[in-house]
Amino acid sequence: MSLLAVVAPIVLAGFAVWVLCVRMPGRSHRGALPPATEAQEALAAELEQDVRALAGELGERSVFRAGSRERAAAWIEAAFREMGLSPVQIEGNVAAEVRGASKPEEIVVVGAHYDSVSGSPGANDNGSGVAATLALARRFAKSSPSRTLRFVAFVDEEPPAFGTDSMGSRIAARASRERGEKVVAMLSLETLGCYRDEPGSQRYPVPLLSLAYPDRGDFVAFVGNLSSRALVRCAIDVFREHASFPSEGAALPSWVPGVGWSDHDSFWRQGYPAIMVTDTALFRDPRYHTGGDTPEHLDYARMARVVEGIARVVEEFGRGD
Repeated sequence: MSLLAVVAPIVLAGFAVWVLCVRMPGRSHRGALPPATEAQEALAAELEQDVRALAGELGERSVFRAGSRERAAAWIEAAFREMGLSPVQIEGNVAAEVRGASKPEEIVVVGAHYDSVSGSPGANDNGSGVAATLALARRFAKSSPSRTLRFVAFVDEEPPAFGTDSMGSRIAARASRERGEKVVAMLSLETLGCYRDEPGSQRYPVPLLSLAYPDRGDFVAFVGNLSSRALVRCAIDVFREHASFPSEGAALPSWVPGVGWSDHDSFWRQGYPAIMVTDTALFRDPRYHTGGDTPEHLDYARMARVVEGIARVVEEFGRGD
């Protein structure tokens, strides 16, 4: 067997992986970030206020601390009501909708889990995701999207529920399927507050990925499985068009560690397209799942730029052109 016969399939396989999984539309922002706008500064303060309320005042929100999840759910429900929305709480999940004007049967779900792992106040995991969800809901509460926007705070993503049918997002996704709902996109917002500039601050679940992605944890990641590749590409394309912030995208097999480690996996299981937007959590954040995951360690200034960009993604998905 010639060397070419051995090498050619490997090269072709690598090229196929690059095209299908790694190569994304648009161009990621590089270099210094532009000065923050007044809107971004205000959003950063808003995000910090909500993270401090969840992770500071309410603290640990785990199944092992009696009443903690119920208090958090009540706080989130009150936040939705202050926006003029009409939230519902079903089996611990708290959801509020902005009904679509012309395509109400098509639903875009934006959500984050509000529980934390035992022993952690969960500022980044996942107070940051909840704060982002609430910030987005505030900005769309009075809008008239074509599609219905459903904002959800999911219960019980962390152990011991993680990976079981008792996860809040699995209950929600299963209910959507049983009702015959047409969920056209789901965005899981998972740990959005940690950004690092030092070389080597970003790790990956598979070493080969370090050949395709940066070694600095200064970007936000859009992650999906192969079935949700089109959604990943659309989301990051819109984000890169409107946000001056580093971004990376990946549509990888769901068996790759980390790819399905949040609430979007629950929607995949029901056949819905879904992606995770994340700072990559444990692959970057040294305080992940520790008692040190407290509000003062989050980078709200950069988080605000990310949420502002996600808002444009939600706006695009809500149009359904």
